[in-house]
Amino acid sequence: MPEVVLGIDVGGTGGRAALEPLAAAFGEERVLLDGPPVAITAGGSSALAVTGALIEEAASALHGRWPDARIAGVAIGATGIASLVTNPAASLAALSEAAGGAPVALAIDAVTAHLGALAGEAGAVVAVGTGTIALGTDLHEVWRRVGGWGHLYDDRGSGAWIGIEGLKAAIQTHDGVTADASALLTAAESRFGAAPSWPAQLYTRDDRGSVLAGFAADVAGLAALGDPVAGRIMSEAGGHAARTLAAALDPALPRRAAGVGGVFAAGGEFTAAFTAEFAGLAPDATLVVGSATPLDGAVRLARLVAAGELPAGHPPFLWV
Repeated sequence: MPEVVLGIDVGGTGGRAALEPLAAAFGEERVLLDGPPVAITAGGSSALAVTGALIEEAASALHGRWPDARIAGVAIGATGIASLVTNPAASLAALSEAAGGAPVALAIDAVTAHLGALAGEAGAVVAVGTGTIALGTDLHEVWRRVGGWGHLYDDRGSGAWIGIEGLKAAIQTHDGVTADASALLTAAESRFGAAPSWPAQLYTRDDRGSVLAGFAADVAGLAALGDPVAGRIMSEAGGHAARTLAAALDPALPRRAAGVGGVFAAGGEFTAAFTAEFAGLAPDATLVVGSATPLDGAVRLARLVAAGELPAGHPPFLWV
């Protein structure tokens, strides 16, 4: 019977899943699926609900594309699993059942980002998307987490952080405290409407982090056009991401590191500041340019699960 693996990446801007054949003879085609972003409510994170829906959708897509195939392994990297989900291990049985009884690994998003960026090698990785989290690990003995505590008081340099900083600058110009962020004010009003309406729009949303991260694209765009305030914000974001990554370099690990995530696509001031700051903090470390995504990392983890090669789970990072 042909076998496939299922990798799932669930984050603040959306859920993604990939079905990938295990054997080359079965074909190399990857089937991609999309899901909604994670919402944070008084009851916690919706990450497991998003994951369950993606598994069901993937099972349906599998039988439609390859009727005789079965899922041999599932791996999920999800934001907020360790901090906002009570007893993640309790969900493994239900997730396995939805995948036809396949073995399941559930991990924080930093684990799958690490597997994507460093291809299973030991080192440190910072993932900068809606939030920011870094992990230094060898996937066996060493597990060093830095950041990822949410946009309320952390996620330094992330899309949500950039969006907040952009709105802070914009509202100060709106109020006449400053006069240098008129471009950011115009962009924010174009996206959210008049400034007095922003609290009602933002404070009441379950997906506030992803909405704020959406505005980061406007900040990055203005920075690329030479706006000095937007450029300063992007530069500060790059510095924050570099310091988070440097803090994840554990003495027991090789001095190998990488940065991944959507914010790196902004380039410009963000990337320049990130590279320069990291070089200053860790001059003996090698900064690897990771070409694989967290979704690729989830697929790699699913292959390890299917082959029975995954080490024992290591809560609060990995549950098997």
